Amino acid sequence: MATDLQIAARKVVSVNPATGDTLREFESATEADVHATVARSRAAQLAWYDLGVRRRVGILREFQRLLHDRKAEVAELITREAGKPMVEALLTEVIVVLDATRFCVENAFAFLREEPLPHGNLAMKTKVGRILREPHGVIGIISPWNYPFSIPATESLSALVTGNTVVLKPSEFTSLNALKLASLLHEAGVPKDVFQVVVGNGSAGSALLNAKIDKLVFTGSVATGKRIAQAAAARLLPVVLELGGKDPMLVLDDADVDVASSGAVWGAFANCGQACLSVERCYVHRSLYDAFLAACVQKTKQLRVGNGIDAETDVGPLISERQLRNVESHVEDARERGARVLTGGSRLPELGSNFYAPSVLADVTHEMHIMREETFGPVLPVMPFDTDEAAIRLANDSGYGLAASVWTRDRVRGESLARRIHAGTVMVNDVMACFGISEAPHGGVKASGLGRTHGRFGLEEMVRIKHVDSDLLPRMKQVWWYGYGEAFTRRMEGFVDLMFARGLRQKLLGGFRSAGTFPRKGRL
Repeated sequence: MATDLQIAARKVVSVNPATGDTLREFESATEADVHATVARSRAAQLAWYDLGVRRRVGILREFQRLLHDRKAEVAELITREAGKPMVEALLTEVIVVLDATRFCVENAFAFLREEPLPHGNLAMKTKVGRILREPHGVIGIISPWNYPFSIPATESLSALVTGNTVVLKPSEFTSLNALKLASLLHEAGVPKDVFQVVVGNGSAGSALLNAKIDKLVFTGSVATGKRIAQAAAARLLPVVLELGGKDPMLVLDDADVDVASSGAVWGAFANCGQACLSVERCYVHRSLYDAFLAACVQKTKQLRVGNGIDAETDVGPLISERQLRNVESHVEDARERGARVLTGGSRLPELGSNFYAPSVLADVTHEMHIMREETFGPVLPVMPFDTDEAAIRLANDSGYGLAASVWTRDRVRGESLARRIHAGTVMVNDVMACFGISEAPHGGVKASGLGRTHGRFGLEEMVRIKHVDSDLLPRMKQVWWYGYGEAFTRRMEGFVDLMFARGLRQKLLGGFRSAGTFPRKGRL
């Protein structure tokens, strides 16, 4: 008989992080469950592909209509399961998915259309080629808890519109959001075996990785991402890995302090700082340092922390006690090493077990964990710099490279510095909004991962490229087939000169020497 401990280990519990209330309990999918789900997905894939892009686009349009009609219902579920304020659920999740659907609908036909392939090589002028984009087959998606609706939805939409089937394993913290996504897609017309959700803990994710999927899209920690990359490499499974960030914000000496400080406060505390695109390092020119800190502290103190269901709430809870302890340890390490905590820096137990006060730290250094490791919490650490060169060095002094921002009144200057920052995205005078630009790729460099989601590059991740080439003279044997010899070698040398010699005279001589090559007698 199974022990109580074993039974508990098989349970997945969805909990409201603001109240601690249990929303629902699930049985964790077993390895056999996951493999059976993938098998059903594979069996359904060909029919889904054969349905054609027009029918698939029509289904996505219906999904968009349903999501729009139920936007408040979906936003409330996001808030209850992930904690963020409802307005943030609308702005950073529901709208993002609605617009990602719009992008897929508008671009699927052109993206999947056969692409003529030019033949520049003179020897290949009797051929015609095309590039085809075909689905991988079964796409496995392992999604995180911080954006439990928008991240899996945007990735799934790209996979589905290109003809793939999807098996989604959501974070065990936010299973209800994945099931809501599935419900909307199924109601819109996506067959149940084409989009499936496996609810489970980490072992279910491992089972999905080891199942007969054709590609995996993972969003999560660097440590888990590396383990996935190693396992995928053993069988050459293609992967997309989005592994978080330690995003820098550079406030130049000509920046508008009021605007930049408001951007920093929102960028650091939206979703309680639990975003891979959050401002996790803030560098401010020394001439603005004191004024910027004062503005950030004043604005941070005005933030209303509480249950996201309350319309007046600005900042909700952290997802769990474990995440709160991580934030706490980073702040305490910084304090012990000489950082000043200007506001916040403590739990808010009167609100609940997962609440932490939005915090502004000054005089931080790169010797502190809070400037090296992903904090993923409501903390804004601020450090001064003296020159643009110093700011670039500080921004690039990180193992991560997901996104960054530059704040200046001079767009040309900002874009010039943006080109020198090692990141997948750099915004000038805004932060985090890049995730809401459906045309823009999302992904990073260094430890922030591999591959891209969103936009055309996200669609490219969901297809295999096939080159089809036909000869226009099928009754003629090719010149380069067997029938070698000294005379043929001389003709080929002349042909090379005809194609690539720099001078006109040498080209003409090469053409004369290659005469008789087309057609050529004596070949097999």
